[in-house]
Amino acid sequence: MRATIRVYWRLLRAGFRRQSAYRLAALGGLVANTTFGLLKMAVLLATVRAAGGELAGYDTAMMSTYIWLSQGLLGSMNLDGRVDIAERIKDGRVAVDFLRPVDVQAAEIATEVGRALFSLLPRGVPAVAMGLAVGMALPESAAAYPLGAFSLLIGIVLSIATAYLVGICGFWLVETRGVQICYMVLSGFLAGLFVPVRIFPPWLAAIATATPFPAMMMYPVDILAGRANTTEALGLVAVQCAWLAGVVAAGQALTRAGRRHLEIQGG
Repeated sequence: MRATIRVYWRLLRAGFRRQSAYRLAALGGLVANTTFGLLKMAVLLATVRAAGGELAGYDTAMMSTYIWLSQGLLGSMNLDGRVDIAERIKDGRVAVDFLRPVDVQAAEIATEVGRALFSLLPRGVPAVAMGLAVGMALPESAAAYPLGAFSLLIGIVLSIATAYLVGICGFWLVETRGVQICYMVLSGFLAGLFVPVRIFPPWLAAIATATPFPAMMMYPVDILAGRANTTEALGLVAVQCAWLAGVVAAGQALTRAGRRHLEIQGG
């Protein structure tokens, strides 16, 4: 067991180091995050003011908190459905993955989590610092910080595990880009990237909460922003863990089915 944990820990570290090599890309991502964060501030804060200073429980400070936390987490959340496993299935390299003494799904998730954790440094931290400079609110309860950090980690892993499901569609499809584009459109909107899920119409909010997407971004943001008290935060984390367990189980089942279906040209 200890040796197995060490293997996945090394894969996580490898993903972290791999992502750290793209420093100019990280800078570009920070510039994009900041630009779109300022645009979102202009639109959403104007909407809050037009609504009389409060919209679905969001005042200007809380809306600013939502904007900069969501922008800061964007680089670490896999909301575009891109994972390396899709390319390895397409070109046949996944056959070698199945020969290795590690679980294909767990290895992919560990590597991607390492890459996501690095992205918190050059993109997440400066975005939050920008939010603090423009008046974002801080949670009143000290419990929001450890619960928010745990919720953030679960959200990152959940987003990667769900994107893995998109990637392994390649076992049955020649090209997965169509599925990936559909996933990207749905995930960003339903996760609360553009506007908070709480201001959705009731029917749309019900659809969103019936998917794992709010558990990726909206729930960590609500906990870190202090919108959820300790009891509510524990409930949100429990929902995240339930979604993660279900998505991982689905990934295991589909990986086994895909392995039986896999055909590699030339062998």
